[in-house]
Amino acid sequence: MGTLIAFAPWIVYWILVGNVPFHTAVLIALAVAIGAAVVGRLTGGPGRSLEIGALATFVVLTVLTFIASQEFMERWMQPLSNAGIFLVALVGLLVGKPFVREFAEVGQPPGVVESDLFQRITTVLTWIWVATFAGMTVSSAVPPIVQGDATILDTRTPLSFVCYWAIPISLLGLAALASRYLPDKMMAGIHDVERKTTFVAYSEAAIDELYYLAQQHVEREVGPDQEPYNIKVGGSGTTLTGDESRMSWPATYKVRERRR
Repeated sequence: MGTLIAFAPWIVYWILVGNVPFHTAVLIALAVAIGAAVVGRLTGGPGRSLEIGALATFVVLTVLTFIASQEFMERWMQPLSNAGIFLVALVGLLVGKPFVREFAEVGQPPGVVESDLFQRITTVLTWIWVATFAGMTVSSAVPPIVQGDATILDTRTPLSFVCYWAIPISLLGLAALASRYLPDKMMAGIHDVERKTTFVAYSEAAIDELYYLAQQHVEREVGPDQEPYNIKVGGSGTTLTGDESRMSWPATYKVRERRR
């Protein structure tokens, strides 16, 4: 549901544009973007990068609808909306906040979120969406570049309706299918993956005390029907800022179904 809310401004815009006046389409999409941002802020839900990106995108598009000509809007508003979501997804990925990870982290224990497999899966899925949005942008930019008088309202010229609509929507559908199918395949071995965590102990703690504290810590991290095993404590800890008597120790562990 969170993903749908984050995508809602663009979905609303793509449904309305071409069917209602441009001003109406973009203002409704902007209102939805504002609503999604407010709801996300109040609930603390995931998807902050998409929410902020949607606001920025539709503020720009709103300004354009009031200063650009009708011909410009009919040719370029669709490519610009696709470019907006492409840039939002790409920038989030490049700054280390892939939007897929923001949603996938919800409800997952810290050990799963911090595992290399989880990080790799969410990065790959985000790249799939980035490539999809890039393809949508390029496709929708072909008609106005190749055919100067192209318009999103043209249903007779194949170049227009195929590149403005058919290809982008098909790419969007394929990405949605991939996002539904690939995670189950890629996460098949997630429960056998070595998870990372940290715990706090006194700097003078002996090795057996460290392992006991690590055991207690990871027991709290895993689900009620799971149990940790193969717990390992790192070779050196990091002194806590402002408290030299305690240290943060790295640890790794694996998870299996709790034995009855």
